[in-house]
Amino acid sequence: MKVFIDPPNSMILFDLVERFGHEPLCAMIALREMVNNTEIDMPPMNISLDDVVKGLKYAGIEVPSGIRGRLAVWGPLIEEADAAIIMEDAPFAFGCVGCERSNQMVKYLIKKRGIPVVHVSYPENEEQGKLIVSKIKEFFEKLKEIS
Repeated sequence: MKVFIDPPNSMILFDLVERFGHEPLCAMIALREMVNNTEIDMPPMNISLDDVVKGLKYAGIEVPSGIRGRLAVWGPLIEEADAAIIMEDAPFAFGCVGCERSNQMVKYLIKKRGIPVVHVSYPENEEQGKLIVSKIKEFFEKLKEIS
C-alpha cells in the first residue's frame, strides 16, 4: 500500500510506514527523481516548465509560486496514495511546516481524494511517541482487514 505522509519530509513517519511494510510517498523520493534527472532545464532550481504547469493543476496562478511549487511535487504523490498519515501540531522546525497555506492545501487534497487517513499529534514525550506508533499500527491493521 502506498501511504502519503504529512509533513512530506518527515523521516519519523517515513520510517514507520516502511517498518509496517508499506511504501511511503514523501518529498524526499519525489525530489530525488528531480535532482537525478539529467534533463533538467534549469539545474540550479531543479525544475522544468512541466513542473510549473503541474503546480497549476492544484492551485491557481494567483497563489504564491512557493505553494504551487510544493503542490507540483506533493500533488502527484497524493493522487498516487492509497492512504495517508497526517501529523498535527508539529513544531515549526519539524518537517516542512513553515508554509501553512501549503499544509492546508495538502490536507484539502487528501480529504478530496477520500482515502483513509489517520491523524496523529506530534509527541511531547516518550509515552506519546509510543501511542503514535500504536495508533499507526492499528490504522494499518484496519486497512488490511478492509482490503
